[in-house]
Amino acid sequence: MIDLPGARAHEGLRNFPPPETWDHHVAYDAKAHPRKVPREFMLIPTTCFNCESACGLLAHVAKDDLTVTKVEGNPAHPGSRGRNCAKGPATINQLNDPERILHPLRRVGERGAGDWEQCTWDEALDDIAARIRASVVADRRDRVMYHVGRPGEDGFAERFLLAWGVDGHNSHTNICSAGARLGYTTWGGYDRPAPDYANAKVIVLLSSHLEAGHYFNPHAQRIMEAKHEGNAKLVVLDVRMSNTASHADLWLAPWPGSEAAILLAVASYLLRTGRVDRAYLERWVNWQTYLDRLHPDVPRDFDTFLAALTEDYARYTLEFAAEESQVPVERIREFAEIVADAGTALAAHVWRSAAAGNLGGWQVARSLFFLNVLTGSVGTVGGTSPNGWDKFIAHGYDVPEGHESWNELLWPAEYPLSTNEMSFLLPHLLQDGRGALDVYFSRVYNPVWTNPDGFTWIESLTSTDQIGLHVALTPTWSETAIFADYVLPMGHSTERHDTHSYETHAARWLGFRQPVRRVAMEKLGEAVHDTRDANPGEVWEENEFWFELSWRIDPDGSLGIRRYFESPYRPGEKVTVDEYYRWVFENQVPGLPEKAAAEGLSPLAYMRKYGVVEIVKDVYRQDERPLTDAELAGAEPDSAGVLRTPTTEESTPPLVGEAGSVGVQLDDGAVVAGWPTPSRRLELWSDSVASFGWPEYATPTYIRSHVAREKVDIDAGQMVLVPTFRLPTLIHTRSANAKYLNEISNTHPLWIHDDDARRLNLATDDLVRVRTRIGYFVVRAWAHQGIRPGVVALSHHMGRWRLDDIHASRWASGKVDLERSEAGVWRMRYAEHTTPFTSNDPDSSRIYWEDPGVHQNLTFPVQPDPWSGAHCWHQLVTVAPAEPGDRYGDIEVDTVRAREVYREWLALTRPGPDAAGMRRPEFMMRPVKPKRKAFRATPRETP
Repeated sequence: MIDLPGARAHEGLRNFPPPETWDHHVAYDAKAHPRKVPREFMLIPTTCFNCESACGLLAHVAKDDLTVTKVEGNPAHPGSRGRNCAKGPATINQLNDPERILHPLRRVGERGAGDWEQCTWDEALDDIAARIRASVVADRRDRVMYHVGRPGEDGFAERFLLAWGVDGHNSHTNICSAGARLGYTTWGGYDRPAPDYANAKVIVLLSSHLEAGHYFNPHAQRIMEAKHEGNAKLVVLDVRMSNTASHADLWLAPWPGSEAAILLAVASYLLRTGRVDRAYLERWVNWQTYLDRLHPDVPRDFDTFLAALTEDYARYTLEFAAEESQVPVERIREFAEIVADAGTALAAHVWRSAAAGNLGGWQVARSLFFLNVLTGSVGTVGGTSPNGWDKFIAHGYDVPEGHESWNELLWPAEYPLSTNEMSFLLPHLLQDGRGALDVYFSRVYNPVWTNPDGFTWIESLTSTDQIGLHVALTPTWSETAIFADYVLPMGHSTERHDTHSYETHAARWLGFRQPVRRVAMEKLGEAVHDTRDANPGEVWEENEFWFELSWRIDPDGSLGIRRYFESPYRPGEKVTVDEYYRWVFENQVPGLPEKAAAEGLSPLAYMRKYGVVEIVKDVYRQDERPLTDAELAGAEPDSAGVLRTPTTEESTPPLVGEAGSVGVQLDDGAVVAGWPTPSRRLELWSDSVASFGWPEYATPTYIRSHVAREKVDIDAGQMVLVPTFRLPTLIHTRSANAKYLNEISNTHPLWIHDDDARRLNLATDDLVRVRTRIGYFVVRAWAHQGIRPGVVALSHHMGRWRLDDIHASRWASGKVDLERSEAGVWRMRYAEHTTPFTSNDPDSSRIYWEDPGVHQNLTFPVQPDPWSGAHCWHQLVTVAPAEPGDRYGDIEVDTVRAREVYREWLALTRPGPDAAGMRRPEFMMRPVKPKRKAFRATPRETP
């Protein structure tokens, strides 16, 4: 029987029914209360899709009518262990939302006019397939784009894009985590951390993880366990008194953008006091390269390196950090002492936060991981591992090989180190005339609302010259879907199949999202042709949609696409979703066939029963993993000990790492996996950063932010706006149709310190005009002492709007009047705030909240970091009392000015390729990686 990490037994009381009863669970019907009327259910596992944590869920499916009556935690899930935040149970709201889209819709009239007609799936598929086929046949492969927000799955999108031969994968990454990703990638090749919080002695967080951070439910559990069971120290750097900061042993509220100065001062302190792990540094850091590049005339021994490193970082004193951050030096010294006492059990994490907010924010992540490296807390018990050690991706059978394309709408030459695609610049690149799109898919993504400069997005989305066909794959209306040509309803987390794996703790697991009504129907002996038979209306799931669309693009197989969607069990026939996952579970998941056989189940049946499999526990020190004979076959060490196998220009590099690089031979003769960097070591000095024109930032360095303290004129009313913090109960744009969540969180105040409020003659609830470089918005103030002076903050998630009462989620949005002048100035004003409405859900008439929030992102110009490509979210703004005639939620934006700001930031870049003609370092992660030849461009001319 499977271990249930979330179950707790106490004096005969269980939190969860045992799995052997899940097909025949009897509970009293809640609607019959106070009468005790038993009702029989099946508990079908799936996973949450309301953030990237993918926590386990159990859906209660009634046997009598197949309704889903409740969604709760899955105790078999090793990441979430049966526990969920508010967003998991709110899945039931999304299923029963009276305003959800149930049938395919096709635009009638102009884009954005709100005129739609119902069409058939066949009509939509044939039209979309014909356009993609035409693009492929005409070799316009860079004109098909799939733009995804939260993917919620691993490996499937790459399949159909590779099969089509298009370099068309776009993501939301550069408005989210790109800064942190570059910082971590330049150290070890992997692009995010996996802290072992539960066993840590010291935890350092640069974001509100307990409240709303990355994987915050699985992480929060383990952080609190470490504090209360292991007496771990928690240090939080956050400009706000967040929920996380309220639990901290030490809370620092630095000036935005100064975080790297603090972290490097701690690093300098560790070096100066000798509190570093010498053995780890000597074994795993590329210190010889550091000396070669920065100190070529000194002896080549480790002691000389350590002395040089200490001297190089001596300028980062505690006093320097205190001045930059405006944090008392005593507090920074306390932070340094806490880190010094961590030993090899320092668990540290930054994801969005400072790394996403600031120019040069990637160096915040690079500086934070420097502390892990110096203390030897890398891959240790209680330390910080890379995500790749804890993550498992199943790619399916007969994976298509890499294509030969390079789409400069996604990977423009100005950003060779970007992580990932330059997605938020798309309308600007289109308006620059760099290309156009034949077919554009937006999937679980709402760029008009989520991205900065949303009005520029509207201008491109309404241009049929720039975007020929826009297909929105979504179960709900959004500010972007209203500008689509097709709106195709896709299932929520209980209505679709996906596999996924995340770095929740020091283990590796694979989750299985599945359509619970379909599974229940099949268990009851009912025939199901595809998931539309089980979902409401004609709601489909994307995997089956992509199977069918790909088949129609290449109906006779002449394009070489169809073969990748044929059954591995029935040659020449279209694959079914059961066959696809059957093959994955039988062939690609270590240990799963054996676990399934022990219970008398097939691997697919096992995953349908539990919704997850734990592949391995206690994953540590994978850099020291000995290579197998198969991995070593044909490999030879180069002069630096890197083991390489022969490759050609036709080779496709792995998702992370260089083609042909398999491991490293260390000085003591050990032949091990190492790291997927060019040196297969941790790179204190990054030749990749230097080779693309930035040698001054090849080591962990402090880069002053665009909102650094000396750039702010406080006397003129200037302040720094922090717009990135998240609410723990809302879900980007997907919580608009979750009534439980909107009832919890339905106000949107501007945080401002009491001292600043008094200086500006403001009080709580006063209207405030916040002016950015391209416009302004009007919001209400909340004056208090939970934020550092000089900074204001406004949460993400709120500010949802609609143009009418039909194509929207009215639980959270306000109706607006929208206009654009001939000069390119857009104005938005609420005509109606959130109000009760009549629907088949009686709760819609009971709405008592009124505040839809303010869509602040519309007023932000794009500010792409010249290294990571991340949008630098923090804004230098002017804060003042509202002007006569201002109303709550008013917005004005000049998109002509937005284009000017875009060009200013573009001018900060140093375009590729490098001197060797490479468009981008091969080892860095790149979704849908092409063949090696695609990485090569004409070398730039040297002066």
